[in-house]
Amino acid sequence: MYILYEGIWPESPSFRDEGIGKIPSTWKGGCMEGPDFKKSNCNRKLIGARYYNNIQLTSSDGKNLTLTKTVTKGSPRDSVGHGTHTSSIAAGSIVNDATYYGLAKGTARGGSPSSRIAAYKTCSEQGCSGATLLKAIDDAIKDGVDIISISIGLSSLFQSDFSKDPIAIGAFHAEQFGVMVVCSAGNDGPDPYTVVNAAPWIFTVAASNIDRNFLSTIVLGNGKMFQGIGINFSNLTRSKMYPLVLGEEVAAKFAPASEARNCYPGSLDYNKVAGKIVVCVNDDPTISRKIKKLVLQDAKAMGMILIDEEKKDVPFDAAVFPFSEVTNLEGHQILRYINSTKNPTATILATREVTRYKPSPIVASFSSRGPSVLTENILKPDVMAPGVGILAAMIPKSDEPGIIPIGKKPSLFGIMSGTSMACPHVTGAAAFIKSVHRMWTPSMIKSALMTTATTYNNLRKHVTNSSNLFSSPHEMGVGEIDPLRALNPGLVFKTELEDYLKFLCYYGYSKKNIRSMSKNNFNCPRNCSEDLISNINYPSISIKTLGRHQKAKVVTRTVTNVGPTNSTYIAKVQAPKGMVIKVTPNKLVFYGGIQKRSYQVSFYNNDAQGGYNFGSITWLDGKHYVHTIFAVNTK
Repeated sequence: MYILYEGIWPESPSFRDEGIGKIPSTWKGGCMEGPDFKKSNCNRKLIGARYYNNIQLTSSDGKNLTLTKTVTKGSPRDSVGHGTHTSSIAAGSIVNDATYYGLAKGTARGGSPSSRIAAYKTCSEQGCSGATLLKAIDDAIKDGVDIISISIGLSSLFQSDFSKDPIAIGAFHAEQFGVMVVCSAGNDGPDPYTVVNAAPWIFTVAASNIDRNFLSTIVLGNGKMFQGIGINFSNLTRSKMYPLVLGEEVAAKFAPASEARNCYPGSLDYNKVAGKIVVCVNDDPTISRKIKKLVLQDAKAMGMILIDEEKKDVPFDAAVFPFSEVTNLEGHQILRYINSTKNPTATILATREVTRYKPSPIVASFSSRGPSVLTENILKPDVMAPGVGILAAMIPKSDEPGIIPIGKKPSLFGIMSGTSMACPHVTGAAAFIKSVHRMWTPSMIKSALMTTATTYNNLRKHVTNSSNLFSSPHEMGVGEIDPLRALNPGLVFKTELEDYLKFLCYYGYSKKNIRSMSKNNFNCPRNCSEDLISNINYPSISIKTLGRHQKAKVVTRTVTNVGPTNSTYIAKVQAPKGMVIKVTPNKLVFYGGIQKRSYQVSFYNNDAQGGYNFGSITWLDGKHYVHTIFAVNTK
C-alpha cells in the first residue's frame, strides 16, 4: 500500500480491482469527492483519494507576507497524467494488450500489482506547497500506508537544508512510524552535485534506460538514411520528399541567426517555414524540444530534425508531428548534404520500436548526479531503476490538437521519461518485498535492494552512461535494482532511528532543532563532527576527504542475518589503485541465536589518484553475495 503526490485517473484499466480481496481493516483513509470524482471511483485497488487546496506564503513587497490561494481543482482527479502514470508503474493491475498507438505493445503491470493505491493530490500545475506536502504525509501515516512514493523534488539549484525541506521532514516523521519513503533523485543531470531528496532516511532513485528504443528514420534526397531517436506517428512516406532547410535559412527579419538555429519562438519566418522540414540545434537547453516542436508545428512545417548530443538517449514524444533527433555525428552529415546541393530534400518516417536494445541499462542523461551538496558522507543516489521510455497508464488526451493519430481513439497509456518514472519502479519493488517479508523495516528492504543491485548491463559489461563512459556510483548509486534477488539478500544493514538522529547531530544541528524535527528527547554524543556521518549503519559507504598518507579512516558496520541460521561469510574487497582497504574481521560466523555481527573497514590512501575513488566490499557465503559500494574522495 503506498501513495503518490499527484492525482489519479480512476477509470484507467490499471486500477481495476478484479481478483483483489477486501480492503484491510488497518486502512483508516477515505475517498474524498469532488465535482468530477465520486466515492464510487474508489474500489478495492484504489482504496483512498485525497486532495488539498494549497495555501502558500508569498511576499509582495519584500517585507509583508500575504496569503495567496493556489488554484487547485477541488478533486483527487489527475489533470496532467503524471500521477496516473507513476501510480500504475508502482502498483498497476495487470492489463493485457497495453500499447501507445501500436508502440510498446504487451502486458502492462505495476511492480507490485497486488498492492493497493491511495492517491494524495498535493500539487497543482502551479507547483507544490511545502505545508501541504507535510500535511499529506501526516495524513498518509495516519491512514495506514506502508510505503510513500514521491516523484517530485526541489530544484538542485535551490536545495533547502534538511530541517527546512518539507519532503525531508515529512519523510523523517514517516520513518519514525515505520513507513518507507521513496523519492526521485531529480532530472538535472548530467552535472555533478545535482541530486535531490538526499537525506539518508529517504530511498533516492536514479533513472536508466531499458532494452527498448524508439527510432525514427530520416531519409535524405540523396538516398542516405539516418536512424534518429523519437516518437512520432507521421504519415509521411519515402515516396515524397520535402524541402530541407536549416533554421537560420528561414529566420525572421532582424532575428539573430543563433536564435533561428535553435528555433526560438519568434525567430522564424512562418512563410518560409511552411511545407519544409527544418533542422534545429540545441545550443540553448532552456528552449525545450517541446517548445521547438510547437514553434514549427504552428508555422506549418512538415517536420523537424533536431541535432542534440545531450538528450540523444531520451525519446521525445512529438505525437503526429514528424520528428527525429540525431547526434552531432549524424547531424554533421545532414548539414554537409544540405550544403552540397541546391535543393536539399528529406522525409521523416513514423517511429518503429526496437526491442532487445543494447546496451541496457545505461544511466539516463537527465538523471541527477551525486555527490549531494548537503553532505558527501552519504552516497547518493542510492539505486537506479528504469526511467526512460516507460509505458504506463495515462489520462486520455482528446482536447489537444495534433496529439491523436488520425483514425485512433485517445490512448489509455502513454510513454514518459524521468526519475519520476524510476522512483515508482523502486516503490513497486519495495512493496513486492514487503508483501513477502511483512516484518521487515524500511531500512531492511532498502538494504536488500541495495546490496543485491547489479552494476552490469545486458552485454555483461560494466554499466555505462549516455556518453558511453563507465558509470560511477555518483550516477547510478550502487546499481540497478534486482527485486527477485532482493527477496533473499542473506544479510541486511538495519539503519535504526538512532543512526538518523546521530546523523543530525554529526551534521551540526542543535539539540533544540533535532528535538523539534524528531519530537524525540535524544541527546547527541559528546564528540560530534561531520566526518562521523560515514559511520552510521548505511548499506553504502562515502568518505568526503581522505588525505594522502594520513591516518586511516575507519568506519563500522553491523549486519543482520536474514538467511540460514548457520552461515559463514567471507569478505572480498575490490580496492581502487593507490588505496588499501582492510576489513576486520574478514569472516563473519552466524550460528544459534546470533543474528548480528559488526565489522570495521579501514581506508588507507597510499597514493590514490586525486578525486573520488570507488570500490566495493562483498560478503560471500557460497549462495549470497552482499555488495557494499564505497566512494572515497582522496586529496
